Amino acid sequence: MTSTFYLKEAKSSGESLIYFSCYFKEEGKKFVYSTGEKIAPELWDQKNKLPIMRGKKKAINRGSIKTQLGRYEDCFKNTRSRCIEMQEDFTSQLLKKAFDEEFKKAPTGKNIFFDAFDEFVDQKKKNHEWKKSTEKRYQNIRNLLESFQADTGYKLSFNSINAKFHADFTYYCMETKGHVNNTYSRNLGLFKTFMHWAFDRENGYTYKEDFKKFKKKERVITQQIALKKSDLQKLMDHQFKPNQKYLERARDVFVFSCVTGLRFGELSLVSKKNIYDGNLHLKEEKGAEKEARAIPLNDLADYILRKYNFNLPVISNQRYNDYIKDIFEAAGYTWEVEKNVTKGKSVDRQTMPFFKRVSTHTARRTFITMLKREGKSDKLISKITGHKDLKTLNQYYQVDDEAKKDAVANTFNISFKPLKKVQ
Repeated sequence: MTSTFYLKEAKSSGESLIYFSCYFKEEGKKFVYSTGEKIAPELWDQKNKLPIMRGKKKAINRGSIKTQLGRYEDCFKNTRSRCIEMQEDFTSQLLKKAFDEEFKKAPTGKNIFFDAFDEFVDQKKKNHEWKKSTEKRYQNIRNLLESFQADTGYKLSFNSINAKFHADFTYYCMETKGHVNNTYSRNLGLFKTFMHWAFDRENGYTYKEDFKKFKKKERVITQQIALKKSDLQKLMDHQFKPNQKYLERARDVFVFSCVTGLRFGELSLVSKKNIYDGNLHLKEEKGAEKEARAIPLNDLADYILRKYNFNLPVISNQRYNDYIKDIFEAAGYTWEVEKNVTKGKSVDRQTMPFFKRVSTHTARRTFITMLKREGKSDKLISKITGHKDLKTLNQYYQVDDEAKKDAVANTFNISFKPLKKVQ
């Protein structure tokens, strides 16, 4: 690979900037970088790509310009040699980083891999491509990668993203961090999204495709908790102690979610101004491009709204989750249940009290499950919940033992003669 210098404005009557240039064949792109040096075109040696050093047209500052251009040439050669020695990809983006650091345009000592990750995040945020929840997920991935590097000593670079990284990272997530299949698969998917961005020719951080072969763990649908009508009745009938008004408020918000199917993040959007004709008219929180949806308000939902003058007492998600567990414990949901989670090829069976399995997600799951049990169509339910993907909708539907018994009994309701009693 060779490099050269040229004038930005070769036919200018005044001074022109001098550009450094080379071509990255693997990326199929020309790399151009301004040296910041200027010279009049008549004082430039077009053949040797340097200032004219002798004769009438020699530049006064020819020596300093030549020295500075020599620094760019040396930095280019040293960076390329270092990449070859370290078996690192020599990319246009990496050369730009080296030039920025060498010529005081960027701080030194930073990891290019994480620099790229930060640039990726910054670009997505500026383009308004992500919601706040997505930004948080990618920050969590960055933290996970930093922990992986610190705990294992595995130096992260684009060249080191290979089969060994995949194996070590998988082991770290599943064994050290205790992630289950679904958590690991989600995180690996987010990581691969970043790698695809880095691989894109416009970004030019890497042209290695090893990451495309990384396979996620098979996602497992974990049996979750969904409540019945009798459970909601029991919660509404429960009398809290005078010093537990905060639990009563949390109970009301939870039950409101159960009978409307609202996500936690949508509860704060409820107000008197978007309620009319017996419906809550709500603009979709997840996916700004989606149209507003009408959510029917039954008598119980209307009662709860009026109780709080159409201003639901919504608190932080974490505190709300804690209160929900306290509510169910106080209401007597203390019997033991089993939770099965899949890690790799094994099933981890955990026994815990029922109340510990209930969370904010239980409300939306209950809403969908109760309507499905009543035979309501997926199309109808999705119009209320805002789901466009029916596969996602059906993941909320929980089929319990009682529902299976009822289905079999009602389907195969065949008369028969009872057996005679044996004397």
